[in-house]
Amino acid sequence: MTKKLFEKHGHHASADEIVNECERLQNLPAVSDYELLRIYYYDAPPSSEALTRPVSRTPLKLATTERFRLSQSLYDQLVLKPHFALRMGETRLSKEKWRIKPRVARELTVSQRPLVDADFDLDLSQKGVDMRIGLDMARLALRETVRAVVVVTGDSDFVPAFKFVRREGVKVILDPLGHNVRTELRAHSDIVIG
Repeated sequence: MTKKLFEKHGHHASADEIVNECERLQNLPAVSDYELLRIYYYDAPPSSEALTRPVSRTPLKLATTERFRLSQSLYDQLVLKPHFALRMGETRLSKEKWRIKPRVARELTVSQRPLVDADFDLDLSQKGVDMRIGLDMARLALRETVRAVVVVTGDSDFVPAFKFVRREGVKVILDPLGHNVRTELRAHSDIVIG
């Protein structure tokens, strides 16, 4: 959701903008008659590690970056919003920590030049977010706590979770927020918004 809101507004999403999107979803005809149980917000916070840049070898403290500050501020605000529960995964750096940008690799095959720090991206991966979403959906379905779930994603990794909760009688409403999602994800949703 935060990426799509960034594209829409041209700045990092605020807690109020996320709340507004959730209110839009709550007012969908497919769920407007249901009582809201909770809004689960899943993310993996930015890494806070201290490392060295790949070429200059100068120090980089990720906890002091603007990205880290904005993310932490968002989490601090969202956790105080009514009905919100944050479910946080982890962000892990690979053993190598850095990877060359694909564009730079292509350019270097045409014309060689010395590498600079800006030619590299951190080699990060999120861990545990998808698993938490699937487990929460299954738990809510098995306890018969909900009759419908609204899921904002473009990730087809959720097909097994969608299948499971639908078999348990829970309606799955998918809002990909304009992502071009695979047919399989759409096929295992009861309603697709947009």
